[in-house]
Amino acid sequence: MPSLEKETSVSPEKICCKNTKIWLIRLMLLGITLVSYQFFSILQSLEDSSTSPSIYGTACNSFRLWDSLRLNVSRNTHLFLRLKQFFWTDGSPSLPLPYGINGSEDILRDIFSVLPYDDIPEHLESSKCRTCVVIGNGFIIKNTSLGNTINQYDVVIRINDGPVRGFEKDVGNKTTMRFFYPESAVSDPNVHNEPDTLMVLVPFKLVDLIWLRDILYNKKRIVQLGFWKPPPRTWLGRSSQFRILDPFFMHHTASDLLGTPFNPDKPVCPTSGMLAVYVALNFCSVVHLAGFGYPSDKNDLIHYFGRDTMDFMIFQNSEHNITHEAQVLKRLEDHGVIQFLHPH
Repeated sequence: MPSLEKETSVSPEKICCKNTKIWLIRLMLLGITLVSYQFFSILQSLEDSSTSPSIYGTACNSFRLWDSLRLNVSRNTHLFLRLKQFFWTDGSPSLPLPYGINGSEDILRDIFSVLPYDDIPEHLESSKCRTCVVIGNGFIIKNTSLGNTINQYDVVIRINDGPVRGFEKDVGNKTTMRFFYPESAVSDPNVHNEPDTLMVLVPFKLVDLIWLRDILYNKKRIVQLGFWKPPPRTWLGRSSQFRILDPFFMHHTASDLLGTPFNPDKPVCPTSGMLAVYVALNFCSVVHLAGFGYPSDKNDLIHYFGRDTMDFMIFQNSEHNITHEAQVLKRLEDHGVIQFLHPH
């Protein structure tokens, strides 16, 4: 009678075959898992790309981006006025505001004796590829849920008094720079900006610089009407936040980007949004936009906040050619120079 040990023993060949089958099954399951993960990742990326372009979808070649503009002007990444830069860098005579600082030198000397010398934060200045998004105040950004996407850019530029608090889901809460002029300033910039946000004054006229000087020196501000509302008489921010945009950008946004005929006696100023776009094209490798666009009906709301309508916009910006600016943005988009984060 055969022993029990002999009946229950298994040959080495069978053990090896069984182990091989187990490993093959494991490898098959692992392969299925990897393929499924890749498939769903592709689906997710397609879903994401259908709603907004990838931040890094545009090649980080800022010179190629700038060259594609084909403008007869050199790229300028020095955005703000500095004490040593009171005249055009190319040696040509300076123009008065809003295209130059001729006649404003004394006030600027007072201002720069208080303002910090620092220009751009070091981590942005040294970056080889700066991704930027310019956030307009248009109603079109409402209910887009772009907040998290906007916060991922290196530089987030906001315009005038566009609020953040309470609108984070659509507009995000990161603000690297905020472009404003006295009439669009708010008394407390801490409400809708971060502590290190650069508050960039866009000077249209001499009294804009006088307003800033009086704020910095805590002088008594004479109530001014402004062209659509009085500027704030108090400022609760820090002087280290202030920067003054070089009028170079106002000049070349109007003359080169918009092709406005030059008339020093009656200068045409672009909107703050178009100006911010031109600044971003100078400074950034990737330029995306959100919140740009105007409604067709004059009774439609124009901002994602407040109750102003297109009729008010036309009155407030009677000197701006917003139709022409929209055409220029469309041309830049068609040439791949800028991208919008949402349908428009």
